[in-house]
Amino acid sequence: MVNSLKHQYLAIIWAIVVLILCDMPMDATGGVPAFQGMDKLVHTIFFFVLTVLLFYGKIRQQRSYYFRITTIFKIFFFTAALGAGIEILQWKVFTYRSAEWWDLFCDLAGVGMGIFSYIFLHRNGHEKFI
Repeated sequence: MVNSLKHQYLAIIWAIVVLILCDMPMDATGGVPAFQGMDKLVHTIFFFVLTVLLFYGKIRQQRSYYFRITTIFKIFFFTAALGAGIEILQWKVFTYRSAEWWDLFCDLAGVGMGIFSYIFLHRNGHEKFI
């Protein structure tokens, strides 16, 4: 487990940053968004980057681009739980933020984009890690 966490330090740091930024008051983040829907785009980008970092840590841990379907499911469920947890925190604890189903949908869209990118870019990459 410690070996796994050692390779996931970037993803852990990013998850903490996402958690903090998603629970900050809007006044602290600059107030009015640059365009309507910017919040949804930010959620998508946050979770896309988190998914990519989780895959990167897994690649570094196993020293191979080969992946199992269980790895994909683990990453999906971890990121989905984090997204749902953030929305529950916004709903119950940080009431100055609004919890929205669309935010969770955008989180999962970012995760899906990250998983698709990993599978697409490494579909023929069963060779050993250099």
